[in-house]
Amino acid sequence: MCGERLQRILMAIMLGLTMYFFALGREDQTMFQIGVVLQTFIIIMLLIFAFTNFCPSLWFFNKVFGKCEWEKKESE
Repeated sequence: MCGERLQRILMAIMLGLTMYFFALGREDQTMFQIGVVLQTFIIIMLLIFAFTNFCPSLWFFNKVFGKCEWEKKESE
């Protein structure tokens, strides 16, 4: 497992969790508010990544798990 792939998996989990809280928010206002806060956090982090090309989670995961080598070397 490499950093970029793990960051994308984490983003998918966070978006799924946010969708779950939005679904629970139909009957419970607190769950809806939690969903809004999580969605806002995700949007802010993506905007930071878009404007500065720095993503804290990607930086952390690359340090711990290493960068992905997307292109396979055919000589090996």
